[in-house]
Amino acid sequence: MSTADLHPMAAGHIPSYVTQADGSDFLLTFMFVFTVLVIVLIGVGYFTLHSIPEKIAHESNHPQFQLVGILALLALFTHNGLFWVAAILVAGFQFPDVAAPLRAIADAIRSLGNQRPEDPAPTQPAEPTAQQEH
Repeated sequence: MSTADLHPMAAGHIPSYVTQADGSDFLLTFMFVFTVLVIVLIGVGYFTLHSIPEKIAHESNHPQFQLVGILALLALFTHNGLFWVAAILVAGFQFPDVAAPLRAIADAIRSLGNQRPEDPAPTQPAEPTAQQEH
């Protein structure tokens, strides 16, 4: 488009963001695409942030993996950061297994109770009697 084709009252330089005569608006199209991309990236970042406790618990094969998942899901739906912090804390620390010694004691007692009566009980070595000495 040459300057001869322009209206005599038009400016010599028209910026690229001004709407063209055919109705195309470069700035509107660019801002629409940019806004959609920013919203998608914020969503991906938000979901990635909320999945961090589950990733931590899964990598360490955490015994409370389901609890961490529930807390992270509650944090996602309620937008309550306290649930997310609790999920991170539960995923980050291993609670001591206090039931393991009790299970071992219960298993030992159970195995003692399952012995058959015809099994001879361990006996003391026989003391020599008077007849065996002669």
